[in-house]
Amino acid sequence: MTDAALGAGSAPAYDDRLAARNAILLACAQALYGINAITVFTLGSILGNTFALDKSLATLPVTAMVLGAALSTAPGALMMHKVGRRPGFMFGAVLGLIGSLITVYAIYQQDFWLLCLGCFFNGTYMAFGQHYRFGAADTASADFRPKAISWVLVGGVAGAVLGPQMILTTQGMLAPVFYAGAFVACSAITALAIILLAFLQIPKPKSAPFGPGSGRPLFEILKQRQLCAAIAAGMVSYGMMNLVMTAAPLAMVIFCGHTVNDAAGVIRWHVLAMYVPSFFTGHLIARFGRDRVIVAGLVCLVGCAITALSGISVGHFTIGLILLGLGWNFAFIGATTKVTDFHTAEERGKVQAFNDFMVFSFVAFASFMSGKLLFVSGWNGVNLTIFPFVILTVFLVLVLSRTRPTGVAAS
Repeated sequence: MTDAALGAGSAPAYDDRLAARNAILLACAQALYGINAITVFTLGSILGNTFALDKSLATLPVTAMVLGAALSTAPGALMMHKVGRRPGFMFGAVLGLIGSLITVYAIYQQDFWLLCLGCFFNGTYMAFGQHYRFGAADTASADFRPKAISWVLVGGVAGAVLGPQMILTTQGMLAPVFYAGAFVACSAITALAIILLAFLQIPKPKSAPFGPGSGRPLFEILKQRQLCAAIAAGMVSYGMMNLVMTAAPLAMVIFCGHTVNDAAGVIRWHVLAMYVPSFFTGHLIARFGRDRVIVAGLVCLVGCAITALSGISVGHFTIGLILLGLGWNFAFIGATTKVTDFHTAEERGKVQAFNDFMVFSFVAFASFMSGKLLFVSGWNGVNLTIFPFVILTVFLVLVLSRTRPTGVAAS
């Protein structure tokens, strides 16, 4: 979306220096949020397998986290549109702090459903955290916007390094109650994030997202076929990534005989692959276009599946999940950037809320099915699921990219 496309009187005052400052703060917040998310994704299914009577529900704690994100995306977006990004982001981190504390208590009580509740609250934190990338774009010009989004996701690199290391360092801290220490550490880290987010400076939108002056109705906005393709790409890239990542620690430890340390190491490489490319993904998008970068990411997801089907050694898991993370980065950042091309400033709240609701609803479904597929069809069954979804999405992106855009800007 070009700056002119926003229309006179409705466009915010673009300030790339302020956008850069906010992006750096949000990158740090992303790192702290990433540590929390990695801890839940790594330990959630392992703890679920320990506490659940029905082992096929082992991934339900991770699903609860994703479900919390899915159910909180629309309310969170509307809240931030009304009160602003800074109080919204801080409120989300408070919910994450509550979730970590509940999880600590659940581990002590060995209570599966209380564990799911704690993970659900962590999911609400995820919902607000997923808006960090949009927050960085709020005051950025059209040219700087892809870079601002990428900078925020770079914060995940620190989370990728520190998250698994924190798990290894704190898992026995409160022995004989293993893993409780990891979530105590998450509580402290989330409290630090609340303080950091207080320094953001993002102007509050002037208009309500669903009231008068809020732009076109959502149904009319969704008539833009390229926007629908971008939303689909975000859903599939995040959903398939979550499907495999959720099952991987459980598959390694329970099915393949590897250790928790092995699983944490693989997750570290996976998350590094998710975020390290963010240093240059924005440049790739600017040079090659959104659609080509999205398709490249989806091809990497297929590469993950092929690698996983080739063997179950730690090396196979590592290479496969590196490709999984790289594919997510390209496809998801490309899709996120493409979504911002097809709405005006006053339409931002409802479009981003709808986008994230669709993404996390699909991710929640994928996360729930991950455990079922793993216990019914094995690790191979999980990875075979990638192929039909990716093929369909590539078709949508390539075909719809040739249609004439009807929205505010071309991709």
